[in-house]
Amino acid sequence: MNVEELVRDSLRELADEQTSTGPGLADRVLVVRRRRRTRRIASAAAATVAVVAIGVVVPLLDSGKEDVRPADVVRKSKDIAHPDQSPPRELISAGSTALAAYYVPRTVKHSADRAERVRDYWLLDQKTDKYVKTTQWSYVAVAPGMKTAAVLERNLPASRIGLLDLATGEVAKWIKVDHKVAGLSYSRDGLKLVATTYGENPDQLVKMEGSDGWDQKQPSSRTGFYVLDVVSGKGSWSEVKLAGGSPNDPMGAGFINARQDFALSPDGRHVWAGNPMGDIGKQFYDLTGAEVDVPADQKYLEWYVDAWQSPSGRLVAGGFAGEKWKTSSWVIDARTGQKTEVRGQQLLAWAGDSSLIAWDIAKGGGNEFHQRLVKVTIGSDKTVPLSGFRKGNDGDAGRWEPVFAER
Repeated sequence: MNVEELVRDSLRELADEQTSTGPGLADRVLVVRRRRRTRRIASAAAATVAVVAIGVVVPLLDSGKEDVRPADVVRKSKDIAHPDQSPPRELISAGSTALAAYYVPRTVKHSADRAERVRDYWLLDQKTDKYVKTTQWSYVAVAPGMKTAAVLERNLPASRIGLLDLATGEVAKWIKVDHKVAGLSYSRDGLKLVATTYGENPDQLVKMEGSDGWDQKQPSSRTGFYVLDVVSGKGSWSEVKLAGGSPNDPMGAGFINARQDFALSPDGRHVWAGNPMGDIGKQFYDLTGAEVDVPADQKYLEWYVDAWQSPSGRLVAGGFAGEKWKTSSWVIDARTGQKTEVRGQQLLAWAGDSSLIAWDIAKGGGNEFHQRLVKVTIGSDKTVPLSGFRKGNDGDAGRWEPVFAER
């Protein structure tokens, strides 16, 4: 191998390793396993690579100074907005987070009194930075790093989980399960996957009594959860029985939604889910399925607030505030419970430790459902539009729902 080949090989390795060791670690392990290249980097080539890496210079638009971070890192922290697009056609991102996909739910009628709520997904093609429709999957969870997505086939609950390579569009691995799955969620480091198991499709619908509308089927058929290692595909299943309740009181203490998925807590130490009728609104379990008390720094988490805890763990995204502004939300200190009001009608994802992506209405808008994606920052009155406005009311056909992932 001559010096030119060594330099070229080293540059490839450098490009592979420029992402941080946090998000997407499992993805990179899978990629490395597929690649299986032998590393033989000579000192002369390494020195050349160091010079090349140091020489990557990007102008800082705000300060006029030069940013010596690698260009790929700069791109992955840049805000990209398309306020004229709804649903979005091209990449939307803010800070450390991107809109990795979105889905549009629709109702498929199977009989006079039975139907199903299905999702049609648009996944980000990272070669073109455009969203591409796929009807192959019923459920998609995108891993941190955005190299892999966990997917379920159309008929729920499913007996296997696919790990989809987002670069090729092909399933790199299937994980077969004994207990059928209908919900998926990655850990923040991407190393673990929580799969919620159900006896029946949690998205099936039944006719509302005395109405032409549809409602979720009750009681929920949720049975428990898997905690799976993404690289090996191995893990264990834990049964979680539904709380008892009076059959004459469907909204009593034993009630959960037909789809009430589990997820790993932000610190990755526990599995948790909402408990809408419970005293504290949520339940926590250790990784073996034993119920535990709510951890002290996660007692302010609300299952219905999608943003959850900030990357540092210091702050928690809270519910609607509406005090200082017509539409605003609370951000809560995870240790003290102190609240700070921030712009945004509904907090969806953290874009960094002090900024978030949210739904919000137009200034002076009167329709709470006429929302667009915006970036909001703690301590600032400003909102930065990221997408166009969604049309229709909640539950109307054609309203798209975002799927975010850390870049």
